[in-house]
Parts: sequence; C-alpha cells; structure tokens
Amino acid sequence: MQRVALFLAAGNAQPRLGVVEGEELIDISAAAGTNDLTELIGRAPDWNALAAKARSSGARVAIASAKFLPPVPEPRKIICLGLNYADHAAEGGHARPEYPSFFLRVATSLVGHGQGLVRPRVSDKLDYEAELVLVVSKRARHLTAANALDAVAGYSCFNDGSLRDYQRKTGQWTIGKNFDATGAFGPWFVPAADLPPGAAGLKIESRLNGQVMQSDNTRNMLFPVVETLCLASEAMTLEPGDLIVMGTPSGVGYARKPPVWMKAGDRIEIEIEGIGVLSNPVVDED
Repeated sequence: MQRVALFLAAGNAQPRLGVVEGEELIDISAAAGTNDLTELIGRAPDWNALAAKARSSGARVAIASAKFLPPVPEPRKIICLGLNYADHAAEGGHARPEYPSFFLRVATSLVGHGQGLVRPRVSDKLDYEAELVLVVSKRARHLTAANALDAVAGYSCFNDGSLRDYQRKTGQWTIGKNFDATGAFGPWFVPAADLPPGAAGLKIESRLNGQVMQSDNTRNMLFPVVETLCLASEAMTLEPGDLIVMGTPSGVGYARKPPVWMKAGDRIEIEIEGIGVLSNPVVDED
C-alpha cells in the first residue's frame, strides 16, 4: 500500500510529495517531476513504480519533523454530503433522505494533519465529524454505475468541523461549514487500488481526547461512493483533484446530552481502516 503526503520539511518552504515508509517520508517530487498531487493523479501513475524509483534517490524526512499539508491544498471543488448515515440523520431529527444533502466547502477551510483546528472567536460550538473523502482522478460528467469508480484516484480522512450555531442561522448549511481551518484533511492520500472498491466496508471512528465518539462502517453510507458520483456528475463536471466528502456517522457533539463542543487544548482524531489517523489539536483563533 502506498500513502502519499504533501509536506514541508524543516528549513524548506517548498511543499514536497512523499510516500510513507516506516517512520519516514521519501521525497518523490523529483521522481514524479511535480509536487502537485492533482497534476500527478491526472497522469494515472504506477504508484508502486514511482515509490521504488524514489527510494534510490529521494531524500528521507522523519515523519515527526514534517509539517503536513492537505494532500490537495487548493481543490477547485469540495463537494460534501450531509445526513449520509441513517443513525446520524435520526439523531438530528431528520427523516431518512431520498436524495443526498449536498453542500460545498471552500479551500480556505482546509487544514492539514497535525495542524491546529481553529475554534473561531465568534462561537464556542465547534463540532467534529469523521468522514471519508475521495479525490477525483479525471474530468467526468454523467458517470454511470459501470464507470464511476474510474473517476476515483484515491481516498483520505476528513474532519468536517462545523460551527453548529452558524450552521443553523439559515436554511443553508454553508456558513457553518466554511470557517477558516475547520476542515481537517489527511494525513495522506491512499490510491483507490489499495482499498476495497468504493472504500466500502471500512471502520470509521472519531476520538476526542482519546474517547471514542463515533464508530461505524463505510458500508452503512446511504449513498455510497458510486451512487454519489453518479448523482453529483448529473449536475456538474468533476475535475481532477476535486474532493467529495462522504458524510458522518452518528455520535456528533451537538446530539449528545449535554452537547460536547471542541475547545482549545483538545485533540480530535479521525481514523479510517486502511487509510490512517488524522489528528489535530484544537486551538482558539488568534
């Protein structure tokens, strides 16, 4: 299995692409001829061959010393699904949806693994949401069940951090989902070939300060990856590097009694089987 991260090494301001090997990242940027994951996935590379090529000449950086960036830092589109697990819909008082609750995020809301997830000064109601995210591989429109997975480059972990009071100020969720540095993404990208088709059957979990808050399986998504791709591409052209964030299971903070909100000093972890652990400290906005 290859795990591909975008990172900054100490003393180097230029982001690099690296594959994980043990406790190190092997720099593959030179071997790939780019440090842009979107450009690289557009070529449909042989990830194993690329990693093997880099092992002989690529610089090695200790994971502990690297600063992780979102694997795709500036996607053109971040398409998100709400209410994609039945138990989560029920805990929020919603009926089982007949069509996905699509909404969009913006790139300035993204933050990498290990970086501060920011609780803004205007609200103390920052909630966590463990989610699978897929990265689109190619330009696509009107996908079908037969070819939808051809448009998936790979997968990662996502924390759809939500300001619940702002989310409910209007009938649209957009404002509560787009505060700066509230959408954690990473730690790395895993090629689709290294996971089950549609990333189905994977355990997904969130932990707040080590306590399990959400635990489910991606097989329980109401609108799985193939169906979501087909529906999204009815409306819009998908492009390489676009993200589709696949919704969260039950157990979110706002539905608890009393509610649980993230605060400065907390650590929130999102783990998806076969992908890894996305971990972020919670910090207050300066």
